[in-house]
Amino acid sequence: MNLKRKKRLAARTFGVGAGRIIFRNERIDEIKEAITKQDMKDLMSSNAIMIREITGKRTAVKRNRKRSFGKVKKKVRMRKRTYMNLTRKMREFAKQLLLQGRITKDEYWNMRKKIKSRIFRSKSHMNELIREDLKPKTSLKGKKVKKKIEKEKI
Repeated sequence: MNLKRKKRLAARTFGVGAGRIIFRNERIDEIKEAITKQDMKDLMSSNAIMIREITGKRTAVKRNRKRSFGKVKKKVRMRKRTYMNLTRKMREFAKQLLLQGRITKDEYWNMRKKIKSRIFRSKSHMNELIREDLKPKTSLKGKKVKKKIEKEKI
């Protein structure tokens, strides 16, 4: 009573695994006589052959989570590109100032550190701050002291 070949034929006919094919014990004589795929289809329609349902793990459905502010991943590329362009411009400008003799080497390196720490917003902002630093600083005390010295001389 080996029906292994009949199971394989039925599995191939219905496109399922041989383990899912179930034969009814009452109609085994008819199943033994079945030779073709059409015979198997006829037996299936008359409920002599049944196909077992798939058992196993149920596939987990992934939950859709809302995109909140912590989930937003920005593209780094554009921010890096703008940073690089700005930094290169300002470093070139600082180098020109050094070569022209408008600043000393120490001031140049301090400026490089400020560029790296993003103190300057732009080249024009950098230029303004440099002009303020290069102006001779005169305080009110200095003017008062000069006036006193001039009065004493007279």
